[in-house]
Amino acid sequence: MTCAALACFSSPGMAQTSVDRSVFRPSQTLPVVMKPYEGKLGRTIQDSSPPYYDLGEKAPPNAPNILLIMTDDVGYGASSTFGGPVPTDTFDRLAAGGERYTAFHTTALCAPTRAALLTGRNPHKVGFGAITEMSTGYPGYSGVLPRSAATIGEVLRHYGYATSWFGKNHNTPEWEQSIAGPFDRWPNGLGFDYFYGFMGGATDQWNPSLFENHLPVQKPANDPAYIFDRDLADHAVTWLRNINSSAPGKPFLLYYAPGTSHSPHHAPADWIARYKGKFDMGWDKMREQTLVRQIQQGVVPAGTRLSPRPDSIPAWDSLKPEQQQLYAHMMEVYAAALSHADYQIGRVIDELRSEGKLENTLVIYIQGDNGASGEGGPTGSINDKAAINGLRADLPTMLNAMPQLGGPEFYNNYPVGWAWAMNTPFQWTKQVASHLGGIRNGMVISWPSQIKNVGGIRPQFHNVTDVAPTIYEAVGIPRPTSVSGVSQLPFDGISMRYSFDEASAPSHRTSQLFEMQGNAAIYMNGWMANSRPTRAPWVFNGPGNLPTDGQWELYNLTDDYSQSRDLAQRYPERLKSMQGEFWKEAAAGNVLPLDNRSFARWSSSNRPSTLGTKTHFSYFPSDRRLTGGGFPDLAGASWKVTAHIAVPTGTSDGALVENGNHFGGWGLYVKDGRPLFVYKSSSDPKHLTTVQSPSPLLPGSHKISVVLTENGQGSPGKAELSIDDGVQISAEVARPIPVLITNDAEIGWSFDPINGAFAAPFRFPGTIERVDVELLGKRP
Repeated sequence: MTCAALACFSSPGMAQTSVDRSVFRPSQTLPVVMKPYEGKLGRTIQDSSPPYYDLGEKAPPNAPNILLIMTDDVGYGASSTFGGPVPTDTFDRLAAGGERYTAFHTTALCAPTRAALLTGRNPHKVGFGAITEMSTGYPGYSGVLPRSAATIGEVLRHYGYATSWFGKNHNTPEWEQSIAGPFDRWPNGLGFDYFYGFMGGATDQWNPSLFENHLPVQKPANDPAYIFDRDLADHAVTWLRNINSSAPGKPFLLYYAPGTSHSPHHAPADWIARYKGKFDMGWDKMREQTLVRQIQQGVVPAGTRLSPRPDSIPAWDSLKPEQQQLYAHMMEVYAAALSHADYQIGRVIDELRSEGKLENTLVIYIQGDNGASGEGGPTGSINDKAAINGLRADLPTMLNAMPQLGGPEFYNNYPVGWAWAMNTPFQWTKQVASHLGGIRNGMVISWPSQIKNVGGIRPQFHNVTDVAPTIYEAVGIPRPTSVSGVSQLPFDGISMRYSFDEASAPSHRTSQLFEMQGNAAIYMNGWMANSRPTRAPWVFNGPGNLPTDGQWELYNLTDDYSQSRDLAQRYPERLKSMQGEFWKEAAAGNVLPLDNRSFARWSSSNRPSTLGTKTHFSYFPSDRRLTGGGFPDLAGASWKVTAHIAVPTGTSDGALVENGNHFGGWGLYVKDGRPLFVYKSSSDPKHLTTVQSPSPLLPGSHKISVVLTENGQGSPGKAELSIDDGVQISAEVARPIPVLITNDAEIGWSFDPINGAFAAPFRFPGTIERVDVELLGKRP
């Protein structure tokens, strides 16, 4: 796909479109109440006025289509569009036909950024001061989007837009993600007519946990080359074609949110091969090279200095040769994943051009919902889920896995040194809202019919909350004050429309508060005061006092673009004043109380649950996955599972119940006619436990039970398998999973077999009457 083929996403010869406001008077109250019939109603149609339909608000004439794109965990200095080492051709072409924003900010974490993006309000104002899995019930941390903050989907749908959402949804409460709903906070309930994607923070590209609207679905069968990023673009293109065929004049909003480049970093092997040897220079030299390109491109000012490498990140030259080989390859895989996802986005853009709709489409492409992720830690990870549980593989295990990284076998993430380099020229990474490495992301806006002075730089300070107001102004509608009878919260965002036509226009935004997991900052008129982190983002269960209780820093971003020179000692009074303003705004904005607990230390005990306080559960066979809160959280607990089955004559192999996938979890199966229990804590072979009966099952009814005993404190546990309450077969479980097992489960089949010894769906050919699950005692 070349620039010529796409005409750089622009067709200059086409007529410019604009909104004729003289014939359009949109309402701030949505939906508008249908007016009474104003004509004459006689006894027959002959003595009645002509009929008509009052369908409420419509989009203004020539209202633009909206394509809103947000990738995941991409640092400011990753993409070629912003001087980075990863080729992002689609992003580049959009920039050539639009504008690059060099001072655009997110929230440092995914779900909060997406809540702000969709509503135009600061994340704490709408309950998203943390990801859904870390909600606490405090107003700023409920994980529940209020009806008083309608999304762009809901607002535009009231104006006659077709609306769709593809990819990541991390804004549905964790306890509402089961097939039982309620669905009013799923994408469909939030104003999007169609949803195809996944729920939560991340998914496997090769075997994603997919949903279509409200239903869990499986990836397309019989596609050995399947990968989710391509499937996502396929579905988006199909949706566009269907809208164009069914209602060619209907404007649309397409929200496209791939899971890439959040871990796992997955990509086709031929894409990975493109980058062989490209990162052998290491992260220190990569940062230097990136800064040179950034200055040449004008995406950072001349004279910008690199922020220093922190002690927690090793110098590349200090690594052993085998470490350098492994880590360079991990970066090759990351580059392949990001560039491949960008290529698939280009297919969506190409479809708009082929339909003749690109000219009047406002494209907002945000490269990352936060800075690059340092959660791989100093060594990287071959299984990020295991890393959250405190189980990181050693170097020999990782070297053995190296040829398969990027493929379906591993849930890999690169070392923090690469994340630091991908955030060039800034300090810190994702999760750290106090520093620009966590919150500054590259953004490109393109609108061929309206933005004519293309290829420019826009240095105005902006925030993710500004996207929704920008869309409303571009469409030509007011920000609603009431939606579906609910009064709306004031907007925190401001429109960026003023910057489209004037590169040197003064920024309309003069202040912004940032806070995430206790890392805090406030921006005011070019200055930024911020706390200093007390816990590294890759320490999932470590200590850390509130950063705001410790040392604060002060930066003049007008003169110090990279936040590299702390001026706190030089201007103590300014720092004190800005600290006071932070606490004032925090109190007014639902930011308090601050909480610096890491993911592993946040408790789910006080969150709502569809399962309530029950300790006994029964499940029955279904072709659908049990998702979200539909299955009990068994991490860190002792439990018993019992499958009541009838074994057929002949082959009886199949899955009885499975909770997890081949990255971690457990499953109870029949294999070679014998009951088999598999428990997997990580990708390290010593963390795989199997317990199998020595005797095959005879045809007829049986009761197969497993008891998993968790002793806490990282101690070994025990698995006991019994058949018909008879002889027990037991084995030690080296490291029971303490924090995170997916809540997805299957009864009678396997979505992703735990040990990979058999292929999905591995359906049990007999009868499963039910599967009982019992929590045993309190969590240690």
